[in-house]
Amino acid sequence: MAKIYDFKALTSKGKEIDFSQFQGKVLLIVNTASKCGFTPQFAGLEELNQKYKDKGLVIIGFPCNQFKEQDPEGDAKIEEFCQLNYGVTFQIMRKGDVNGPDAQPIFEYLKSVAPTEEYNGLKAKAAKTLFKAISKSVEKDSDIKWNFTKFLISKDGETIKRFAPTTEPKDFEKDVEAMLA
Repeated sequence: MAKIYDFKALTSKGKEIDFSQFQGKVLLIVNTASKCGFTPQFAGLEELNQKYKDKGLVIIGFPCNQFKEQDPEGDAKIEEFCQLNYGVTFQIMRKGDVNGPDAQPIFEYLKSVAPTEEYNGLKAKAAKTLFKAISKSVEKDSDIKWNFTKFLISKDGETIKRFAPTTEPKDFEKDVEAMLA
């Protein structure tokens, strides 16, 4: 079976990134959107980035327009939005799909090894039901339900945790710390 280090993807500027360079690092991969109710999570993601990047955390954002077209701009505008509004310094990738026939291969892999996320609390469970009802791109249980689904990957690439869009970055900081230890 493939590992996270077998993948390559394009940055927002069109440069290919080989994920093999991240061996020995903790990865946090997030599907993002700039016009979503969860967009303010960029601030929390950047806080994690600033706090842990020198300790081995690498955060990578993958913009996606599949959920109610909440990231309609081009790659350059998306990256500019993230930097200007949230001070994002972590890598923003080229916009692409996370579900369906045009899903980026890295997301097909992530969904296969971490097929479900936890929705804790009544509000989060209601959100999950809503996401499934309004998203046309959710066909399988393992599909990403909405923007800001997060995948936390251990240094050896073996442990992958999936967090729901409703999970704020501060809510899984202890998981980040544990994987960095």
